[in-house]
Amino acid sequence: MIGLENKLKLYGFNNLTKSLSFNIYDVCYAKSEREQRDYISYIDEQYNSERLTLILCHVTEMIGAHVLNISKQDYDPQGASVTILIAEQEFPADQIDESCNLGRIGNSRGRDTVIGHLDKSHVTVHTYPEFHPDNAIATFRVDIDVATCGEITPLNTLNYLIGSFDSDIITADYRVRGFTRDVNGKKLFMDHHMTSIQDYIDDATLQKYDALDINVYQANLFHTKMLIKEIDLQNYLFNRDVLEIPPRERLKISNSLRREMIEIYSGANIFD
Repeated sequence: MIGLENKLKLYGFNNLTKSLSFNIYDVCYAKSEREQRDYISYIDEQYNSERLTLILCHVTEMIGAHVLNISKQDYDPQGASVTILIAEQEFPADQIDESCNLGRIGNSRGRDTVIGHLDKSHVTVHTYPEFHPDNAIATFRVDIDVATCGEITPLNTLNYLIGSFDSDIITADYRVRGFTRDVNGKKLFMDHHMTSIQDYIDDATLQKYDALDINVYQANLFHTKMLIKEIDLQNYLFNRDVLEIPPRERLKISNSLRREMIEIYSGANIFD
């Protein structure tokens, strides 16, 4: 892993905007439509707006920011969203807008979406449970976006985010926009060394995935996608014991899961 070090001496405020878009898929085998609906209900309860808010608040702490405002909502029939507005430095109380709740969101039951407002930055999360009756596989997608200005960066939250969800397929995009200036007035379009998003992910985590980079260095644009290597079938069965399934059916299910993952990872219908 690479840390952000050797701080540059800048003139005025650091105007660079650093954006991390983090997307994961969790895949599950649920044979009947009833099992699929039960899985979606289970996921919806496990990752409701209250839990998502806690995850985003921890992300805010990890990047050294301060919560100004949180908005969240749970959806019917499923799904949740949270948005948090954050600040790089703690804001003086007399400068905070009266509409900001500073993370004191009160009773959040029954709401699936959360939005947070930061003075220089924001953090958002949206969930997308999905299934189709003609397919024995259900999926759960989480989209997280962290946008920061100033010296803070969201890259060091990647390991925490990956560990917070059952991540079978991961897509991460990181982009630095704008420019700032050093004390001599020279424009700086990047304030930290960067070769790959993978540099900020633990080696032990990377070894569990096949990973591919697409980077456009001239545009300070970095993309990494990851696909889980090994499938422990028991972890992908909803309310079923793998020992109760005949070997031939186990192989069929494993192949079905792998095909679904490959198509999501590739962004294409490969096996039709």
